[in-house]
Amino acid sequence: MPRKKFDLSTLPDSPDLSFETALWQTGVVNIGGVDEAGRGALAGPVSAGVVILPQDETLPEILSGVRDSKQMSAKQREQWAEQIRQTAVAAQVGFAEPAEIDELGIVPATRLAAMRAMAQISQTPGHLLIDHLAIPGAGLPQTSLVKGDCRSLSIAAASVLAKVARDALMVELDAQYPGFGFAGHKGYGTRKHLAAIEQLGPSPIHRMSFAPIRKDPEQLELL
Repeated sequence: MPRKKFDLSTLPDSPDLSFETALWQTGVVNIGGVDEAGRGALAGPVSAGVVILPQDETLPEILSGVRDSKQMSAKQREQWAEQIRQTAVAAQVGFAEPAEIDELGIVPATRLAAMRAMAQISQTPGHLLIDHLAIPGAGLPQTSLVKGDCRSLSIAAASVLAKVARDALMVELDAQYPGFGFAGHKGYGTRKHLAAIEQLGPSPIHRMSFAPIRKDPEQLELL
């Protein structure tokens, strides 16, 4: 039976605490919102953020500017990332490297990044709210939400931290691997990035298993 398509008209104007509150009311504490950044990039790691927010009904006001990170400017993300860290009970970001993405595949690598973030977090989540992904290895109760970063404030906060941390790393990697423009496009497949790959060839931080870098299996073996 085909999966029912999610009705985008049901999305709230901004992410709220509907899912968190329902869990809090059942006695669950330390709800961890989880989201990733960089999943579709051609270079650099994938990152995953985990954020546990306090049980505070005023959070939508305190974090009023927090959205799905893709809906925010870089300046807004950086400003709100600081507020998220000051407000959260606990927050961490984990990474999975390009070689791990090539070896495992992007979905397992994304799960690995999330597991690394959870391994570092100071509080163990009692339940995970995850943006459109399941993490079986976490061994925790979890809810996967379509468009979770638009619906859950915890997930949206995690998306902001994951994006800010990854962007900062890509700026650092730009200095190590000049000529590709990583500081600007952050590893995504822009026209400038594709032209640089064509001219320079892939760098050590490119994902060799991703098209257009991998055009066929024989080429992958040569890279």
